[in-house]
Order: sequence, then structure tokens, then C-alpha cells
Amino acid sequence: MACAIARALRDGERVGVGVNSPIPAAAVLLARLGHAPNLRFWLRGVPGAEPFLGSKEFFDFAQRGKLDVFFLSGVQIDLRGRVNLHVLGDYERPKRRFPGAFGSAVLYPIVPRVILFRTEHSPRVFVPRVDFVSAAGTPDRVVTPLAVMGFDRAAGRLVLESTHPGQSIESVREATGFHLLARPLVRETRPPSDAELRLLREEVYPLLAGVYPSFVANMRGVSASAGPARRADQHDDHQRHQGALDDQDQVEPLAAAQGAGDQAPLGQQADQETHGGGHRAEADDDPDGRSK
Repeated sequence: MACAIARALRDGERVGVGVNSPIPAAAVLLARLGHAPNLRFWLRGVPGAEPFLGSKEFFDFAQRGKLDVFFLSGVQIDLRGRVNLHVLGDYERPKRRFPGAFGSAVLYPIVPRVILFRTEHSPRVFVPRVDFVSAAGTPDRVVTPLAVMGFDRAAGRLVLESTHPGQSIESVREATGFHLLARPLVRETRPPSDAELRLLREEVYPLLAGVYPSFVANMRGVSASAGPARRADQHDDHQRHQGALDDQDQVEPLAAAQGAGDQAPLGQQADQETHGGGHRAEADDDPDGRSK
């Protein structure tokens, strides 16, 4: 996933990384150390990041059009690319309530390129319509352990662009809770190269160790057990990395208000209201009529 995201980043872009986003953080550093040396990024605690005082400065920066790329995830993502970070089930009597969507509703429509990511690709995550719309916008792409999805602006919905090694159009559709349209030509995602894996292990993970210690420990454990890198088992190595990322799955949706005040990293401000910034999805938002 980190490699697929990194390849989407362009040299010279200005990229923001929210709290609890180790996969995008790894992708940003991988791009910076590789094909995009002039990429600028905002992520507290990581060497080489642009300095900023707190979330107010960050949002002001984004609203002035000085942020090119941001990353979002969600408990649910629907066929229109909307994300849910609030509740599962009815809002008044939810099956489960989450901290909320700090800043997502603002950043999604104003940042030129928003890349969605999710380490679980299943019907419970990719739904016809989200239970609650925390943020809506036009995603640049969606990256999961199974595939990369783009967005068809004319149809106003997600569309399959590439399948990861070992997957097919059919297997990705089976893991999706709505009918996933496909581009006329769906390619296989290029596996991580030896050079990309080396950069991740030797340079990216050490830079992230202070910010995401558990993530880095998991990744280093995977790398240590993989043995010498060989082209023949690159796919298996890639899948082991993907599996370890599932440990972060419960972290992604919680990039919301918890912890200290405004000087905390983006997404950890204590004054965040977890009940605002969104709305219930309406029944006519399900063009396929597949919701129950």
C-alpha cells in the first residue's frame, strides 16, 4: 500500500499527513527519498518535515490553497467516495460510536488531491452508502490491500483501476459491498521493487520509529522474517507486509479529537466536537439499490 501511494505523489507537491496515518507517512518518505526529492510534507516528529505550530496554522495553510495532497480514511467508505468516522448504525442509537472526523469535512473538498486508504477491503467497509457522512469530496484514488480505485467524475462513483498481485477484478468485486465499476483496462499493480523495499527497511522505518513505534516494530519483524530479497518471492513478501498493516486498522478511523490542546499534532485537539461536521446519508444516495 505504501508503495502504491508513494508512486502517486509528485515531485514538488506539498503534502499533509494526519495523525495515526503510518502508511501514508511511510509513502511520503518513500517518495521523498526516491522519485520526489523536492516534495514538502507536514508531519510532526519526523526529520525533514516542514515546521508548523498547530492545527489552526495547518488549516489556514490548506484554506489558502497551499496544500496539494492529504490523506483520509474511514470506518466506512461508500461508492461515492464519502467517508464515515462517526457512527455505525442509526445516529441516535448507534451500534458503535467513534471519536469523529476532526477537520475531514473541511479538508476533503478544498485540498486538490485527497487520497483515501483503508487496510481492510471488505463489504462492511466499502458500502453502497455510509451510515453517516463525516466528509464528502472527490477522491484522487483509494488504496487498499487488494486494489487501487479511482473516481469516475461523470458517474460520480469509485471505479477499479488496478488489482494488486494475486487479485482479480472478480475477487475485488466480491470483497466490495456495492457493484464496483471497472476501467476498460484494469492493470495489475506493480509489486514493490527491491529498491523500494530497501528504502522502506533501511531509511523510512528508522525515520518513523519515534512517531509510530508499534508500526515500525511490526514492519521490522516482518522484514526480519522475510529473509534475503528475491524476485521470485516478492509477492509473498509484499503480502506479509500487507498483513502486518492490519494491526493499524483500528487506528486509522480514530484520527480525531483526543488528547492535548491545539499544539498537539493534527487530529488530537481536545476541543473537537465529535457529533458535528456531517450528516446522515439519504436513501436516494444508493443508485444500485443494494443497501439493506
